[in-house]
Amino acid sequence: MFARTIGSRTCGALRVFVRAQSSNALTKTALPFTYSQSGPSAVLYTRQHEWIAAHQDGTAFVGITKYAADALGDATYVELPETGSSLEAGESLGSVESVKSASEIYQPVGAEVVESNAALEESPQLINADPMGDGWIAKVQIHDANELQNAELLSLEAYERSLKEDHE
Repeated sequence: MFARTIGSRTCGALRVFVRAQSSNALTKTALPFTYSQSGPSAVLYTRQHEWIAAHQDGTAFVGITKYAADALGDATYVELPETGSSLEAGESLGSVESVKSASEIYQPVGAEVVESNAALEESPQLINADPMGDGWIAKVQIHDANELQNAELLSLEAYERSLKEDHE
């Protein structure tokens, strides 16, 4: 009934609702969100279940989604990228090993690694506890912000739809 009342505003209201309800949304109290006062200018997802939170100054944080963390199971080791590494989109950023399997993490856009999340070395389970926040993998400096317009990168809504389509 509420949807009928608001008419053309339904789409926007549903987007806000999906973001608020999604376990694949960025944790608003963690560094990938709070790095800049206004928050990230874009949060995008890959079909391989990585996310990138890009800020206005070209800094971005990369991690794996809640969906990926749940599928992996309890993380036992996280291979982190070396600071100063220059990676192109699609190159391996690191990997996560768990009791179930091991999985590569791919860089969503070309960037240089500025910092790796050292907390994951001692506590790889942060990947499971908060993959969309404190479990971030790397802080990077994006080479070309135009890469964020790549059709392969998905909005939260498109990523959630792709998960549903994969399970139908």
